[in-house]
Amino acid sequence: MASTTGNLVFVFGTLKEGFPNFSRNSGVRVPGTYATALAFPFHLVGERFSPWMMDSPGLGHHVRGQLFDIDAAGLREMDLLERVGEPDGYVRRRISIQRVDDLAACEVEAFVYLKPPQLLKPSEVRLGPLQEYTEAHSTLYRSRSGAQKS
Repeated sequence: MASTTGNLVFVFGTLKEGFPNFSRNSGVRVPGTYATALAFPFHLVGERFSPWMMDSPGLGHHVRGQLFDIDAAGLREMDLLERVGEPDGYVRRRISIQRVDDLAACEVEAFVYLKPPQLLKPSEVRLGPLQEYTEAHSTLYRSRSGAQKS
């Protein structure tokens, strides 16, 4: 993998290239398809069908996503979008990820946005556990403002 100039961020949901919140992702995509080195629970949650990867390593699936190199300003913007520090927000953590389309690739550390497990109400789970957020899933997503995204 080429050297990075900022922070590596693993995105698994609406911030992926071609998905509803990609316009909020100012990073440069690192080529390849990536997955979490450990399994994580991943669900679509609530009436907005928000993608939640839970901060419960060892459960669920090796979640697939994309890797981006993001500068400090872009990372701050993502933190705002993901409501880091808010009671119902995500937490930004470093985890190990691996490239799944290159068997010679090594694990790398990257930031990811995870939901604390205590925030998940089983009655709010709409789909999952999932391994990957797809275009079909994104058609279900509704932004915080309530407008449907596609």
